[in-house]
Amino acid sequence: MATVAALLKQRGHDVRGSDQNVYPPMSDFLAAEGIRIMTGFSADHITADVDLVVIGNAVSRGNPELEDVLEKKIRYCSLPEAVRDHFLWGSRSIVLAGTHGKTTTTSLTGWLLTFGKLDPTVLVGGIALNFGDGGASYRLGSGRDFVIEGDEYDSAYFDKAAKFLKYLPDIAVINNIEFDHADIYADLDAVRLAFRRLVNLVPRNGLLLLGTDGPHVADLRAYASSPVETFGTADEATWQASNVEHADGVTRFRVRRGGEAFGQFESPLLGVHNVRNALAAIAVGNRLGLGASQLAGGLKTFKGIKRRLETVGVRRDVTVLDDFAHHPTAVHETLAALRTGYPSRRLWAVFEPRSASSCRRVFQDDFAAAFGAADEVVIAGVFRSSLPESERLSAERLVDDLRREGQRARYIPDVEDIVRTVVREHRAGDIVVLMSNGGFGGIHQKLLQALAASGPRATETPSHGV
Repeated sequence: MATVAALLKQRGHDVRGSDQNVYPPMSDFLAAEGIRIMTGFSADHITADVDLVVIGNAVSRGNPELEDVLEKKIRYCSLPEAVRDHFLWGSRSIVLAGTHGKTTTTSLTGWLLTFGKLDPTVLVGGIALNFGDGGASYRLGSGRDFVIEGDEYDSAYFDKAAKFLKYLPDIAVINNIEFDHADIYADLDAVRLAFRRLVNLVPRNGLLLLGTDGPHVADLRAYASSPVETFGTADEATWQASNVEHADGVTRFRVRRGGEAFGQFESPLLGVHNVRNALAAIAVGNRLGLGASQLAGGLKTFKGIKRRLETVGVRRDVTVLDDFAHHPTAVHETLAALRTGYPSRRLWAVFEPRSASSCRRVFQDDFAAAFGAADEVVIAGVFRSSLPESERLSAERLVDDLRREGQRARYIPDVEDIVRTVVREHRAGDIVVLMSNGGFGGIHQKLLQALAASGPRATETPSHGV
């Protein structure tokens, strides 16, 4: 919501906003954009000069500002409607979607087009480090292209359709499909239906790009009226990555298009899943006229995204990473990428079940299979304790399941206790990845400070024995 407000402000609109809890980083961001923020919700904020109210999907009936808007019949819309109506009708819309990887793929695509001098506008659900000073979640360009992250979550209390259905896709990328957002989707079929509806919006002169390494995506070809291309590691993919190698902190791979050599690429991102993300961005860039050398140059200079395996600090030769992973597949891919990139270092996975899906029992067994690449697993307290026990993920059972598979796993619900455990047991060379889609009780800085204050420990042979 804050990012869209900033985009609207950049386009010359007078923007102000209300929120119940505005955290300092976000309030600082809004202030820097010239946006007035009003803490708390009050009908007094809805003054006579308000032309349009954008209602976020976290707002529901009973909110005093919403009630005042409805009673006064002030024009209102959802956030994706605001993006569509103010930016997308006159743009070539490039929508990057999928259960996983859409923030990375959107940021990559936006940067490749920027590097290639197409001057796109970019809207991403994270902080892309190539944009702005120290990173930004948007870029306002003067070119024709609008690169946007296509979120499958719902739009507003009055519109339960997926956000990406408002984004007028000329080019749509669907990377993968899995069950997620258990709070709004009943089952996998409901998720697949949302993506079929997205496919049905791509015009005949557009392009649909399908990631075919996972299940459910290839089936969407049958619903397309537009041309379709595929990407992945299989031989039959239109865009195929091969000869994937990880060395010196980078990933190198070759790309073939339609069976013919296209180019050699180098990415600063670890993991085969990030090769797929890069493939999608490369395919979009080529569709818009960029050649292999331009795309390779852009990919090599990509700086990454905050909270996607972001290094937050190194203390006592312990590297502390922050990652947004909260779905079992994302956890698995994150840890597998770290194991591939750093095979000889001991890996701690510290996970907070916080998102609406990760807190639910529906993913109990999937999480038990997600931590295999880690040497030490710490499961924190389940954030949404208000869920009925029958629906809530059991952290204790998850730890028991991991131990039965021979893993070192512990349930430590308190952040302070987690910090003390890591500090007490760390070895020089350890990697600690903190996984949560929230603030995780400030554990990142608490751990760095505690490690800095601790005494040095000797390097020991990691349990992977490499």
